[in-house]
Amino acid sequence: MQSKYVNLQRTNKFKITDTNLTVPIEFVLLGFSDIPQLHWFLFGIFFFIYMIILLGNGLIILITRVEPTLQTPMYFFISNLSFLEICYVSVTLPRMLMDLFTLKGNISFLACATQMCLFLILGGTECFLLAVMAYDRYVAICNPLYYPIVMSSKVCTQLVVGSWVIGVPIQVGQTYQILSLPFCESNQINHFFCDMPPLLRLACGNIFVNELVVFIFVVLIVTIPFMLILASYSRIISTILKLPSKTGRTKAFSTCSSHLIVVFLFYGSASITYLKPKSNKYEETDKLLSVFYTILTPMFNPLIYSLRNKDVTGALKKIFTRLLAL
Repeated sequence: MQSKYVNLQRTNKFKITDTNLTVPIEFVLLGFSDIPQLHWFLFGIFFFIYMIILLGNGLIILITRVEPTLQTPMYFFISNLSFLEICYVSVTLPRMLMDLFTLKGNISFLACATQMCLFLILGGTECFLLAVMAYDRYVAICNPLYYPIVMSSKVCTQLVVGSWVIGVPIQVGQTYQILSLPFCESNQINHFFCDMPPLLRLACGNIFVNELVVFIFVVLIVTIPFMLILASYSRIISTILKLPSKTGRTKAFSTCSSHLIVVFLFYGSASITYLKPKSNKYEETDKLLSVFYTILTPMFNPLIYSLRNKDVTGALKKIFTRLLAL
């Protein structure tokens, strides 16, 4: 497997511009080519994980649509998060599975740009959607009397649509400015999908301004929603601790704990990847962290929201009982 990638690197996949700068016609995703003896094992593992992600998140979408007790704003957001996770993982994982199966990592310049742009858009959407979900819990716990009014069906729809579209212009601009950079005499991306950090490592010349722009945009897309989540939960925890009933405190904490677990899993690994300084010595660490927030987190979400949630487990039991009664 390693030799196939090396041979691809030596092919002339660049065109020379008028200013003697190289523009790649295609890239080569190295992925896990450094461990060729495990490629079939990795293919099996990641294929199994992909099936779990599709089935688990698909099941959450189904039960939140058909079960009347789950027709609430919180589960409306959870079902949208599950749909987002399916889209998010489908941008990268099928391509990685194909590369593991064919032992090739060739990806055209346009396909690489499209993959990175979609990945950034969906990642930004998840950041905003998690912040919206934190706001939903804040209103439900801190202002329960106003909850039906504040979180009406119209408002919930507007918040979800806003989460999807607000970051699109920024991420399209990010993709354009990174792929407009001059690249050095290599088209090998030491990653399993097209992402900003590994592509910046291939760029030539002084790219400090570009890295600064990336950092600023990451702060806007990642850090600001995360700070809003922390602010919401600081108020939520303060309110919960003032509840007179231990049962009430336990129930309130249980409804928030699942969301907090998802937030820290996603933001923790993503923040380390995008906010740390660029360095070649972090390439393998980046790949491992990327596996975590692009593949494992979408797999954990259905387990976190179902196994820790009595409403969801109860709805699942009802559905399975109806199916068995047919």
